[in-house]
Amino acid sequence: MSDLPRRAVTRSAKLATLPLGFAGRTVMGIGKRIGGKSAELVTQEIQQRTAEQIFKVLGELKGGAMKLGQALSIFEAALPPEIAGPYRATLTKLQDSAPPLPAATVHKVLAEQLGDDWRDHFQSFDDRPTAAASIGQVHKAVWHDGRTVAVKIQYPGAGKALLGDFAQLARLGKLFGVLLPGLDIRAVLAELRERIAEELDYLHEAEAQHAFAQEFGDDPDFFVPDVIAANEEVLVTEWMDGTPLSRIITDGTKDERDRAGLLFVRFLFSSPARVAMLHADPHPGNFRMLPDGRLGVLDFGAVNRLPDGYPKAFGQLTRIFNQGDMDTVVAGLRDEGFIQEHIDIDPEALRGFLAPYVEPTAVEEFTFSREWLQAQAASATDLRPTNVVRQLNLPVSYVLIHRVHAAGVGVLCQLGTTARFRDEVIRWVPGFADEAVG
Repeated sequence: MSDLPRRAVTRSAKLATLPLGFAGRTVMGIGKRIGGKSAELVTQEIQQRTAEQIFKVLGELKGGAMKLGQALSIFEAALPPEIAGPYRATLTKLQDSAPPLPAATVHKVLAEQLGDDWRDHFQSFDDRPTAAASIGQVHKAVWHDGRTVAVKIQYPGAGKALLGDFAQLARLGKLFGVLLPGLDIRAVLAELRERIAEELDYLHEAEAQHAFAQEFGDDPDFFVPDVIAANEEVLVTEWMDGTPLSRIITDGTKDERDRAGLLFVRFLFSSPARVAMLHADPHPGNFRMLPDGRLGVLDFGAVNRLPDGYPKAFGQLTRIFNQGDMDTVVAGLRDEGFIQEHIDIDPEALRGFLAPYVEPTAVEEFTFSREWLQAQAASATDLRPTNVVRQLNLPVSYVLIHRVHAAGVGVLCQLGTTARFRDEVIRWVPGFADEAVG
């Protein structure tokens, strides 16, 4: 693949294969079931083939659709055990990789962005990418002053393709409206589109990464590589070795997985207070465990700027929920926009839905697990009209916060981390330790 498929008609056709392909497989599955195969086996086969098709298409598109695919890959931990295996193999491919650009295309981008003398900036440059993701890929190089660096190069046409993907996804708004009547999906997609557009400007990313690197410069728990040079489509930063979090998930000891999970939560919760920003792309490919025990953090293209820090209402409502006052919780969620005016909600149904997610803040120590997440996923994906999930909205100001929480929980369940998460919430989340609302 030498370039992104940029023509809108081509990308639309690829996106269109997703629901059509699923429908075709479902019809084929019904035929097999009539022919004698069990419903469970047929369902498993359909889901496996559909997963392979979905993520093949999303991977080829690379833009906004692949961003969606990467987010989905986090949630493989929520799948029932009997289908987790085939899904896991397919989904986790997206967490660290995508089809790389050939060297000739990389050189062309560097010449366009840095000038024909681009090689003068480097003592050496490895043409083989060390990582490839949704809108760019990373190469290892040696800067002209002898420092080992990471060079992030944006795919040609990434901007047009990525924003085009979101135009396609926005057409699904009516479908979401039927399934989730309490959700203002158009506002959510508009916010995501605006934030994703920011990721296309590497100068924007450089500013955020430098701010994190300065704040965490001497931190005993974290390391953020600093920025060396940048323009709109090329970003050069310090190089960082370490063990990818994905390898800690698969091969780490219990102690290693516990420490990684605790530091992961500490970084996400402390950043709004320390940097006035939240890292908004917490999938395992963006984190490394360093030999000295610190957690290394990469990729600051997606950040949620929170000049006032973490929303105080979030901590307050979590604490009030733990105290059992559901009337105040419902009123607070209405004030924050999670429950729209025209929606009536059953406080006890809401309590039942929220309880598992709030549980890590209510006990001294908590263990995240795949089994726990599978139970929550079963509740969230119940599309009966009585399911409280269908009645909830996602306010624009919480879109990225929700993305971080949802993806973060998925990572913690993959790690199977046991830790004192409540202590981190008390320390870093405003309002949680308060004695009264105000």
